Amino acid sequence: MTAAIEQVRKGNDAAEEADCPALFRNAPSSVEFKKLRKRLLREARQAIDDYSMLPGEGRPAKWLVCLSGGKDSYTLLAVLMDLKWRGLLPVELVACNLDQAQPGFPGHILPDFFENHGIEHRIVREDTYSIVTDKIPAGKTYCSLCSRLRRGILYRTAREEGCDAIVLGHHREDILETFFMNLFHGGRLASMPPKLVNDEGDLLVLRPLAYCGEKDIAKFASAMNFPIIPCDLCGSQDGLQRAEIKKMLEGWEKQAPGRLGVMARALAHARPSHLLDRKLYDFENLVPSGSVVSDAGDAEEPCAASLAMTEKLFAAE
Repeated sequence: MTAAIEQVRKGNDAAEEADCPALFRNAPSSVEFKKLRKRLLREARQAIDDYSMLPGEGRPAKWLVCLSGGKDSYTLLAVLMDLKWRGLLPVELVACNLDQAQPGFPGHILPDFFENHGIEHRIVREDTYSIVTDKIPAGKTYCSLCSRLRRGILYRTAREEGCDAIVLGHHREDILETFFMNLFHGGRLASMPPKLVNDEGDLLVLRPLAYCGEKDIAKFASAMNFPIIPCDLCGSQDGLQRAEIKKMLEGWEKQAPGRLGVMARALAHARPSHLLDRKLYDFENLVPSGSVVSDAGDAEEPCAASLAMTEKLFAAE
C-alpha cells in the first residue's frame, strides 16, 4: 500500500512538473525546498490581499515586474509566476530589466534568462551610470540619484507597456532598514509601503515580498540557481549608512531570533495616540472623560510595565 501511495505521489509530482512554468522545471524536489516555496507564496499572497494590490473584480491588470538581476527580483518574478500558474494572480506579467550601461555589465544574462524560460519581457538601456558618476562626487553614495533616475525610466516603460503598476522586489528587511534609516538619519517615522501611488497619480508601486524574510529569499534564489548579477555601482562603495543598518539588524536577529518579524509586525500596528505627531492625533482636544479609551474607542488595558514601575517607585510610601 505504501509503495502504491508513493508511486501515485511521484506521478502527481511529475505531472505537476510537466505543467508548471518553465522557470520551475528544474526546481529542487526536496521537502525542504517545497516548504520554502510554499512559505514565500503564502507570504506574498497575504501581502497582496492585505494591501489590496489586485484590481477590482472584472478589471484586467498588467504589472511591470522589475528585475535588476539580484536574488530579490528573481524571486519576485518566480513567486508571481507561481501564483499566476496556480490561478491565484489574475494579472498579466511583463518582466523588465533596466540596463544602466555600467562598465562590464553582462547585458546578455537577463535577456537569455527570459528567452530560455519563455518569459514576456522588455529590456531598456539607458546610460544612467554616466549621469550618476558625473553628478555625484567620488566617495559619496550614488543610491539616491540612481534610484530616482531608475524609477522615472520604469514609470515611462510601464506606461508604454500599458501597465497599471510597477512591481519591486523589496522584502521585509529592506522595509525595516528604510525605517531605521529614516529614524536615525531623517528624523521621521517612515518606511517603504507595500503599496503606493506615484506622484503623477497614474501608476501603482507594489511590493508583494513585504512579508518575506531575506534569508528565505536567499535560500530560494540559491536553490533555483538564478544567474545573479551583482550591482557594482553601489555595491563597490564602502561605509554606506544602509549597510550599517543592515549589520545592526542582522546582529539583533542573531541575538534574538524572530526579532525582525516582531519589528515588521510593529510597523502594521501604529498607535498615533502614543506617538508625538500632532497632525495624526488630536492632542489639543484630548480631555478626561472618566474612563480610559483607546484609539478605536474601546476600553484600554493598563500598561503592565507602567504599573510595575509605579509600584516599585512608590512601594515605600
